[in-house]
Amino acid sequence: MLPVPSLSQLATLALAASAVVAQNVQQRQPNIVFILTDDQDEQLGSIDYMPFVQKHFVKEGTYYRKHFCTISICCPSRVSLLTGQAAHNTNVTYVTPPHGGYPKFVSQGYNEKYLPIWLQDAGYNTYYTGKLFNAHDTDNWNNPHPNGWTGSDFLLDPNTYLYLNATFQRNDSPPTSFPGEYSNDLVSERALGFLDDAIKFNGSKPFFIGVAPIGPHNNGVGGETSPGATPPIPAKRHENLFANVTVPRTYNFNPDKPSMANWGLIIPKLNESEVAYGDNWYRRRLQTLQSVDEMVDAIFKRLEDAGILDNTYVIFTSDNGFHIGQHRLKPGKTCAIEEDINVPLLIRGPGVPKDKTVDFVTTHTDIAPTIFSIANMTLREDFDGSPIPFSEDGIARAQDDPKHDHVNVEFWGTQRGYDAFGGVSANNTYKAMRVLGDGYSLFYSVWCSNEREFYDMKKDPGQMDNLANGADGTLLGKPLSAVRNRLDALLLVLKSCRAESCRLPWQQLHPDGGVANLGDALDDRYDDFYAGQPKIAFAECKDFYDVASEGPQDALVYYDP
Repeated sequence: MLPVPSLSQLATLALAASAVVAQNVQQRQPNIVFILTDDQDEQLGSIDYMPFVQKHFVKEGTYYRKHFCTISICCPSRVSLLTGQAAHNTNVTYVTPPHGGYPKFVSQGYNEKYLPIWLQDAGYNTYYTGKLFNAHDTDNWNNPHPNGWTGSDFLLDPNTYLYLNATFQRNDSPPTSFPGEYSNDLVSERALGFLDDAIKFNGSKPFFIGVAPIGPHNNGVGGETSPGATPPIPAKRHENLFANVTVPRTYNFNPDKPSMANWGLIIPKLNESEVAYGDNWYRRRLQTLQSVDEMVDAIFKRLEDAGILDNTYVIFTSDNGFHIGQHRLKPGKTCAIEEDINVPLLIRGPGVPKDKTVDFVTTHTDIAPTIFSIANMTLREDFDGSPIPFSEDGIARAQDDPKHDHVNVEFWGTQRGYDAFGGVSANNTYKAMRVLGDGYSLFYSVWCSNEREFYDMKKDPGQMDNLANGADGTLLGKPLSAVRNRLDALLLVLKSCRAESCRLPWQQLHPDGGVANLGDALDDRYDDFYAGQPKIAFAECKDFYDVASEGPQDALVYYDP
């Protein structure tokens, strides 16, 4: 007769088996921490002023310098981050109802189909603290409650942007305000608390934690369009830092000649007090980011102390960028300029190259697919983006042969500079794109007025010399008109793309696979094909997505004769 194991032996065997299962789960599904700042710039150098981000991300991870949001405003960008879809597909296009905000997110059905729900289905515990969406407020916080979170502690409107009187709503509890306490520090405390909760279950379940402080967004009741909006408020311990720092005086800063198009051509040059106001706003942003930087350090320390840093990916980005003084613009965003659409992206984790900077194109619609890839999940067919390469081999392949050379950018509505001087407010609806590849870096946009902007970003990174309507010179060995024809056709595809057509827009024009990027498309044999494409032409300016007003939707398809 075989010996019968004792209860203690059975317990030991069970523990050993569970340890093996847990180890396999961890090997299969790493933990993920997603840090999302609010309105943080890439072009103005804010990352240079964050020593802990430098220590933990820049030196220990990979810095994606050509990462772009696909819409430069908070709520629509956040919905794209959490769904992997462009704003024209989510139809969440603004920060408040009827065309945006949390109610629009819900009415579009996304409370049933976004990142935390998919992660939970894959076995993850999911947590979130900080700002989720605009118009998520003290009236609708449980009507319905955001789905998909194991634990949550959301900032709520109307106090989301009050640095010293934030309102939080934890799990199923009613909202509570915290007068006199500093918002970024409160988010940090909650992030560390959820991290402790997640660590308790980490032997059996991997975790995802979203951490979304409001820094360096403006301060004010009611959000960024509020007339009372002011520069962000730093923690007291940081309020005297960077006393002599000013906005970088790039050649597009308060230039002598106007730039952009449409209302951009009539913006007056900033006077001395307006320039000083912008410099103060810039310093306040840098000061405010110091508490975010300290939070980053605390998160890494907690992961390291728990012994799980080596099995955790940490992603750092912002919902959109920000401008201060470029093109004579007062502090704000939403414009089709590099300052507003180029945002930081840094990734650290197992197998991610250390101290590496890359310049291939990545976008916010790539973030959800990337998290799927990290978690070893099957990609959704309705993703408009693709996983970002984050391994040594993947990055090397992307540098040698980028997956795509395009970024689709769009906006509907008005541009509002929030300042004390009465900022410009004008229709700002446009479709735009960045196209970057071997030997080229271009920007192209079509306003709803049908004015166009076209910049060679290698020679003119500040977007001051508009090639759209000038004398016909040459670029990339072709007449400017021939390059414009190709860009207009590509944007015609991207402005209404969905899923695969967003990921592989050149394939929509060339289904035979002969063209994968702009370099391929510049072949002389395609000149007549692109010259004959229907041109983008808005029927009218709308402050929301209306397909009928956005002109031609379908491009011609090339077939080799």
